[in-house]
Amino acid sequence: MVTSSVPKVGAISRGYNFASTWEQNAPLTEQQQAAIIALSHAVAERPYPPNLVKEPMLGQENGLSVDTQDTVADLSSAAIEAVLVNTNQFYKWFTDLEAAMKSETEEKYRHYVDTLTQRIQTCDLILRQVDDTLELFNELQLQHQAVATKTKTLRDACDSLLMEKQRLIEFADALRSKLNYFDELENIAKSFYSPSMSVGNRDFLPLLKRLDECITYVESNPQYAESSVYLVKFRQLQSRALSMMRAYVHSVLKNASSQVHEAIRNSGGSKFSVSEAVEASVIYVRFKAAASELKLVLEEIECRSSRKEYTQLLAECHKLYCEQRHSLLRGIVQQRISEFSKKEALPSLTRSGCGYLMQVYQLEHQLFSHFFPASSKDVSSLAPLIDPLCTHLYDTLRPKFIHEMNLDFLCELVDVLKVEVLGEQLSRRSESFAGLRPTFERILADVHERLTFRARTHIRDEISNYLPVNEDLDYPAKLEQNPDVKEEDESSDEIQDVFKTLYPPLEKTLSLLSKLYRSLEAGVFTGLAQEAVEVCSLSIQKASKLISQRSSPMDGQLFLIKHLLILREQIAPFDIEFSVTHKELDFSHLLEHLRRLLRGQASLFDWSRSSSLARTFSPRVLESEIDAKKELEKILKVTCEEFIMSVTKLVVDPLLSFVAKVTAVKVSVSSGNQNQKHGSVMSKPLKEQAFATTEKVAELLQKVSSAMQQELPRVVEKMKLYLSNPSTRTILFKPIKTNILEAHSQVLSLLKSEYSTEEIEGINMVSIPDLQAQLDSLL
Repeated sequence: MVTSSVPKVGAISRGYNFASTWEQNAPLTEQQQAAIIALSHAVAERPYPPNLVKEPMLGQENGLSVDTQDTVADLSSAAIEAVLVNTNQFYKWFTDLEAAMKSETEEKYRHYVDTLTQRIQTCDLILRQVDDTLELFNELQLQHQAVATKTKTLRDACDSLLMEKQRLIEFADALRSKLNYFDELENIAKSFYSPSMSVGNRDFLPLLKRLDECITYVESNPQYAESSVYLVKFRQLQSRALSMMRAYVHSVLKNASSQVHEAIRNSGGSKFSVSEAVEASVIYVRFKAAASELKLVLEEIECRSSRKEYTQLLAECHKLYCEQRHSLLRGIVQQRISEFSKKEALPSLTRSGCGYLMQVYQLEHQLFSHFFPASSKDVSSLAPLIDPLCTHLYDTLRPKFIHEMNLDFLCELVDVLKVEVLGEQLSRRSESFAGLRPTFERILADVHERLTFRARTHIRDEISNYLPVNEDLDYPAKLEQNPDVKEEDESSDEIQDVFKTLYPPLEKTLSLLSKLYRSLEAGVFTGLAQEAVEVCSLSIQKASKLISQRSSPMDGQLFLIKHLLILREQIAPFDIEFSVTHKELDFSHLLEHLRRLLRGQASLFDWSRSSSLARTFSPRVLESEIDAKKELEKILKVTCEEFIMSVTKLVVDPLLSFVAKVTAVKVSVSSGNQNQKHGSVMSKPLKEQAFATTEKVAELLQKVSSAMQQELPRVVEKMKLYLSNPSTRTILFKPIKTNILEAHSQVLSLLKSEYSTEEIEGINMVSIPDLQAQLDSLL
């Protein structure tokens, strides 16, 4: 019966799900949950029914008693009181009580089931309603999506139409803007061919700008129909406009030039004779007014100079300007330079002419910047004007320095151009005078060339081919007559006096090198210095040989040492290399090849062999490096060694001969065992030899002592005469002293080994310390 009243399982599960969802969506607070727990604890234990006796009755089994009245009241409507006297009654009472309790419990749960069933039915009804509502909502959503899709499609179509409209508008505007360039042809042509149109008209420059824009556009879009035709027509209009501008500029410049000529005539001057006041006030002031008149036109031309048409027009305007200025300045510049040429020498003329040209160039550059401010930095723009003006100075100077023979004048001219003009003035203001540098450098190069030629001629005539006179070779008398030669170091004035006593080629060589060092380029000077030192050294050697013949070999040696030392000392400050590589053509192999060809041993036309025609007549290039300074050092060293050996032999030659004989005797003794005769002779002691007796040795030492007392002081005096520097004499005399001491030391060693003490005392040989003190006292 309970089962039939239970709802379906699906309804129950939906009910439980609904309760679970309700619990999640409407959870209890902590206070509510605490109240429910307290209530559950309160009803956890059920009390005994009131009809039950809680205290046991006497005489009752099991000690139990029951309030029969309450129990019967619960079982039926008639209340009775009964007493349980036996087991059956107890079981019956228990059964009734159990049935009553079960009935009471089932009633509660049945009531709960009925409540749940009602609620499940209610929930099922609500769920059916919710399902119907969801179906309606889904249908409504589908309808909304359909409406939204149609709305988006309509909006996209509207946007596409708007974009198409905007694109068509832009296309129409672009087409209209492009067509404007082609439509401008008629308007511009009408304006340019108008009789009232001129460069001075205020509409001319805007029209020219519009014309340039049209040409640029048509050139950049050759794909348009008839663009080439329109380009030709635009070019024709541009050519006409540029011709008008050129004619306008020429007219203004020519008018300004005519006003200057008229002003010069009114001032009483001629075309070629203008005072400086008139030159400043008329020639430049009138043209500045013309610059103001042409300012707008020339600025427009310079702004468009990136285009080749305007570049050409600008170059023509520069040329027109330079022609008009040159027609005014040509005669004036010629007059000024001619006046300088008549009054001044070559160096002064160069200085004045260059200074005047720099003044003219500065004024012309300032005036040019008024006409062409953007082109003034380009030095080539003024070249058509400045180069002809500079040519007047160049044509005046060149004949003068080409015929100049004086090296001092040429060196001074180089100093003026290199130091004063190019070094000081142009370098300090390089931008202002940049246009003059090529002309000044050209003049300097020609002067360098002339100076180099004259220097080579001077080396050839005055040094290499110098023919000495008797006075040049009068040594040592020439030195003895000079009172300024002293043993101490000379001052600068004394050095100049000493140079007067030098051999003329040496003095000319040193003078030439000192002049050329600052005047020529390093490479040119190196070649000339090497050549001058080489030929000077050869000339000194020739003079040394002549002096040796005239006076004595020692005078020739000292003369050579003196002059070579001076030459080496004077060329040391020149920071150059004195080595030069010479290349020569060698035809020495040519004769042998020709002989082989004539003998038929080689073919003339055999190109594969070394005897071919090309190789036969091809010279060999031989390279040889000559270092004049090293050659000078080598000659000086050899000459000093010869002088040292000559003085050594002059003083101790007997000792050297004696030592040589003793050495020969000892060698003969060592090898004399092969010859009995020699053995008998060599067996004698050294002091018994004829050349080595005590008397001979004493005589030999006496000769050496006399030479040291007589010859050696004269040698030292000659050294002081030729070599004024004490340190030089000390260096040169030191090997001589060493050789003399060495010779005496060898002889003394022989005496000690071969002679007795009495014999050595009889020989009376000076001791080495005394000899050294005697030699030191000579210097």
